Amino acid sequence: MQRCFLVTVPALFFLGVLTDVLAGYPFEDPNLPIEQRVDNIVSLMTLDEKIRCLGTDPNVPRLGIRGSRHIEGLHGVAMGGPGDWGRKRPVPTTQFPQAIGMAETWDTDVIKQAGAVEGYEARYLFQSDKYHRGGLVVRAPNADIGRDPRWGRTEECYGEDPYFNGTLAVAFIKGLQGDHPRYWQTAALLKHFLANSNENGRGHTSSNFDERLLREYYSVAFRMGIVEGGARAYMAAYNAYNGIPCTVQPILKNITINEWGQDGIICTDAGGLRLMVSDHKYYSDINVAAAAAVKAGISQFLDRFSDPVHNAVKNNLLTEADIDKVIKGNFRVMIRLGLLDPPADNPYANIGKTETEAPWLWDKHKALARLVTQKSIVLLKNKNNLLPLDKDKLKSIAVVGPRADEVLLDWYSGTPPYTVSPLDGIKRKVAGRVTVNYAADANETAMKMIRSADVAIVCVGNHTTCDANFGKCPNPEEGKEAVDRKYITLKQEELIKKIYRANPNTIVVLICNFPYAITWTQDNVPAIVHITHNSQELGNALADVLFGDYNPAGRLVQTWPRALNQLPPMMDYDIRKGRTYMYFKGEPLYPFGYGLSYTTFKYSNLRTTSDGIPENGQITVSVDVQNAGSRAGDEVVQMYVQHLDSKVQRPIKELKGFKRVTLQPNETQTVQIPLKADLLAYWNADMHKFVVENDKIKIMLGGSSADIKLGKTVDVVQADVPNRQPR
Repeated sequence: MQRCFLVTVPALFFLGVLTDVLAGYPFEDPNLPIEQRVDNIVSLMTLDEKIRCLGTDPNVPRLGIRGSRHIEGLHGVAMGGPGDWGRKRPVPTTQFPQAIGMAETWDTDVIKQAGAVEGYEARYLFQSDKYHRGGLVVRAPNADIGRDPRWGRTEECYGEDPYFNGTLAVAFIKGLQGDHPRYWQTAALLKHFLANSNENGRGHTSSNFDERLLREYYSVAFRMGIVEGGARAYMAAYNAYNGIPCTVQPILKNITINEWGQDGIICTDAGGLRLMVSDHKYYSDINVAAAAAVKAGISQFLDRFSDPVHNAVKNNLLTEADIDKVIKGNFRVMIRLGLLDPPADNPYANIGKTETEAPWLWDKHKALARLVTQKSIVLLKNKNNLLPLDKDKLKSIAVVGPRADEVLLDWYSGTPPYTVSPLDGIKRKVAGRVTVNYAADANETAMKMIRSADVAIVCVGNHTTCDANFGKCPNPEEGKEAVDRKYITLKQEELIKKIYRANPNTIVVLICNFPYAITWTQDNVPAIVHITHNSQELGNALADVLFGDYNPAGRLVQTWPRALNQLPPMMDYDIRKGRTYMYFKGEPLYPFGYGLSYTTFKYSNLRTTSDGIPENGQITVSVDVQNAGSRAGDEVVQMYVQHLDSKVQRPIKELKGFKRVTLQPNETQTVQIPLKADLLAYWNADMHKFVVENDKIKIMLGGSSADIKLGKTVDVVQADVPNRQPR
């Protein structure tokens, strides 16, 4: 007898779900295009699931999707430190110098290596059975520009030049994300779009400037990070740009998405949604603000967003389709991280599974931290070659100052596995051969020790957290997040004066993340060394330089003024009014790109592959650089351009290329730097595009923006203009 089956609608639904489970969803197929996979994910999600994925953890447990949270990582994975990023359970990680210090290496290769180490340790923490901590979306690098030395977050950026910042951002991004053609090791999330370089009032102030400065200065590092570096995540800034909060600025879509190809995560800064109502007062209702943010392109909120977004949908301020559009970007990032694919396909999936010890304990990670720190050190003055010190000729050293016996960590630091202070490094370097005495200040007992020493090493500088609660800085010469500096002088110069009078063989070690107007010290003290905070190898690297085991070649990445009155008002974002080396008026204390060496270099034979640059082409600039001294060392060859016949206002000079090279005594190398025509373009506001104009430019090469050794004039020629005769 034939049996009959009655299949109900619920049963059919169950069988359909079961079939999907057994067959797998399309988004689980790594061979499908990313767009097809994200479309499938979104089609399977409920509205509540979609709204939850507007947070920083895009998980969909029902579909088996595990996303990744954000972590901080400006100069090493932050899973501890003063900011308590480890949430009372700190985990040690390799810590490099502050971002401004890493920039002072002028070395893209070493910056990429540091990014790769950080990315590896982030993967290790995220995937290892022992930890399962952190995340793979790394909030770094900071692509903001340090246009003013009073900015409280100067330590986080790469300096004042847009091309330089973008070049280093690209290097760090490539280190974080890796070189695999399909998968990322971690995802770099750039901060903070756009023009976020004042802390006081940042929750309601507006950074105002014209479209040319937007395109040629403030957005350059972000564009390079996305277009050249391949980053697909960034954070919107607290401030407004030309009166519109950056959280809802049309440039999020119009420029970063439509022009640059940004298709991943765009997140608010912490509390950015609320600030549009409470501080900017741009919206009177947080539901309206939430709807506007999503429509502007925000895909993740660092804020309490769930109720406002639900209310916005309920009140027809926001559609489910609006949410669909932005959360797709979150899943594109998760797919590129390999989190939705079989581990066998992802070369980074085994990190944390096979190591016998944590990577921050590896010698190669320690060695890289030391190398980056060595390369970051800037020799500011060295009268009569007081440095390097010869430990065979010394009997005693006095190490003095409030920064001598500590390594200060900043707000975005992690917890290093160990630290070496300046005092520790010096003691290790001369162990058993030279007596080292230490005093935190120059009290009466210390002064006797200082007078009798062969040399006095004074360690001074700012405190990274102002030694105060968030938002507080008792010393107006110091700053940090939420607090700009009021002055740029150094109160500790009084200590320097006292020690110098007691011992003329005084070396000042300025450990700081800001430019300081140390005019008295520069005029009087024979030797000055600058290093930034945070590196676990700070003391070892410093001692390597002080005693000549490493020849310093770091270069400054900001103009150091002589006095506060050389700076325009803090909130004037029009850099043409005397800001940065490109428009600076007067004589700085130290120019952009400045730094000394224990050897000397000679430049000769500047030439170019052509005497003209076509508007869509490039030339190669070559120069011979010789180490004219008796000690091996690095030179940072810097290429600047000056426009001679431009129809619009251009900077006095602009950095358009650089290269750090190592030379043995008497060795000569030919250094080649490409110069592309598109680096010479200006933004034509009437045409709304970059234009390479008929022009003459002067190419200048040297050791800093103020130390030009050689120059040559070449033509820049548009395609429809006959080639001019070579000069």
